[in-house]
Amino acid sequence: MTFSLCLFAVTIPATHYHLLYPDPPHSVSRTQQIQTDRLYRGLDHLLEQKKAIEEHLRQRLGQLFDLSFDILLYDLTSTYFEGQCAGNDMARRGYSRDSRGDCLQVVIALIVTTDGYPLGYEVYDGNTADSTTVKEIVERVESEHGKSKRIWVMDRGNVSEGNLEYIRGRGGQYIVGTPKAMLRQVQGKLTDEGWKEVREGIQVKIVRCAEEGRLDASETLVLCKSDDRVKKESAMLDRFIRRMEDGLTAMSKSADAGRLKDLSTANQRLGRLREKNWRASACFEVTIEKKDGKLSINWTRDEKKKRDLCGTYLLRTNVAVADPIQLWKQYIQLVDAEWAFRITKDELELRPVWHQHKERVQAHILVCFIAYAMWKTLGGWMREGGLGDSPRELLEEVAAVKSGDVLLPTRNPDGSAGVTLMIRCVTRPDEHTEVLLNRLGIKLPNHLKRHRLEMGTPATEAGCAM
Repeated sequence: MTFSLCLFAVTIPATHYHLLYPDPPHSVSRTQQIQTDRLYRGLDHLLEQKKAIEEHLRQRLGQLFDLSFDILLYDLTSTYFEGQCAGNDMARRGYSRDSRGDCLQVVIALIVTTDGYPLGYEVYDGNTADSTTVKEIVERVESEHGKSKRIWVMDRGNVSEGNLEYIRGRGGQYIVGTPKAMLRQVQGKLTDEGWKEVREGIQVKIVRCAEEGRLDASETLVLCKSDDRVKKESAMLDRFIRRMEDGLTAMSKSADAGRLKDLSTANQRLGRLREKNWRASACFEVTIEKKDGKLSINWTRDEKKKRDLCGTYLLRTNVAVADPIQLWKQYIQLVDAEWAFRITKDELELRPVWHQHKERVQAHILVCFIAYAMWKTLGGWMREGGLGDSPRELLEEVAAVKSGDVLLPTRNPDGSAGVTLMIRCVTRPDEHTEVLLNRLGIKLPNHLKRHRLEMGTPATEAGCAM
């Protein structure tokens, strides 16, 4: 199979083409016309093609990689702005995944296949709660792909009883993470037998909820335990326990020395200490008493229940599969959606956003979405060609392949200066790069496009190899 260098061809209506690429004045070359304001104006017209672009990408990716849309991964992220964003009513303060709560932001919902290929996205106000987006996304996918028993894989941030009931009512299925509160319902199952090993260090098993009526009759719980997460969360718990004890010790010394005298002040200080060290707060039973005008602060520590939960998490599903290993493998593919966000933010520079107007911001996100689709396509071609799946390394290798314009001035029959012939050429790759391109099935042309004359005269069919 042979591919061209252009990964996707997005059709722009003829009525808009002259706005994106207007013919330059006779005295100014087309190259000189390329500047940021012109490109930003192009974004305004690109946004109008969002639906057509998404539809084209779905069809093209499906053709190239035989994708299945029976299992979809859904997750949200946020990206923040530099500036006041006075022209964007979607820019709000909310929960920031970038730890930039001081900045305005928007929330982005992304739908990807189990292989991480993007299916679509939506942009929401920056203060949108994750769980409020699910119904809209489900309805959108059903309108574009029809109703079916597709499986939705979502993190616990998107889960609410209303959302799960809604999906069940439409005949849909789901595999979702659950809050820690539900994990405590199955804490007694942690020491039981029946674990199945997914791979070294990860075990799963089917369990039942201790609270009757908490789940729908069609639902199943999968208890999961990871040795790596046990070590990580145990270390975190130890750190918060030490901080909690240090804080309580400092309070006790202040009370003994008479510096902490007021009971109300002591309780407020304890509240702040618990809030800062919430991971270990439940491990301490603290009593503050006032006798003979002096405060007495005492505490006991019991961390067993909290430590038993370290490294464990619970999945909830209505998929009729009795094998917990299969259910876990389907859920863990959600990492692909999280990896998509990581790529768009770091590799494709989704953050921060410098545009200040609503339409420009949405167009910027659309460009990042298209770039991610191209990034995944290149990674897919690399896997098929036995080149791994790291597009960054490949792009660094082929960076030496460049295009350039050769300008040839001409003269009119009367001796006056005529038009300038512009011939756009592409460099020839070295031997190593040519091997990579051959493995990908890419053949470089001698020229990238038809070459045009400077002053708006008809194009010629000239070409060269550099």
